[in-house]
Amino acid sequence: MKTQFEQLMDGLNDVEAFLAGEHEGFKAHVPHDVDVKAIRNRLGMTQARFSDTFGFSLDAIKHWEGGRRTPEAPARTLLTVIDRNPAAVLTALDPAAFAAGPSKPNSAHLRVDRKRQASRGVTRQRASASGKRITKRKTL
Repeated sequence: MKTQFEQLMDGLNDVEAFLAGEHEGFKAHVPHDVDVKAIRNRLGMTQARFSDTFGFSLDAIKHWEGGRRTPEAPARTLLTVIDRNPAAVLTALDPAAFAAGPSKPNSAHLRVDRKRQASRGVTRQRASASGKRITKRKTL
């Protein structure tokens, strides 16, 4: 296992190689650990609803949360995006369902942790009593 200094030096060497034209593009960082249960709880979803909404199997969710399996890299990538911007994932997966608002049966309702929301400048949407969608955006 590399020390933090060695990892930092590797990163600087990569930057130097990129600037010298030896490497093109960038390498995406996929986290090694993703807390699926924490992500799901922040969204206020059951395991079944989370699996249906984002296209995971219910068994996979149960195994990930129970620690019996860990998500593969593509699943960790998607889970990271879900954690940081669930609305973007919902829009990408089914734009009509997310844009339709609360009147459509398969639309997703998200509950966002207010502390995380305030710290990231996230746009929050909710339905008012009249059924109209209200959008609030915190500016930085």
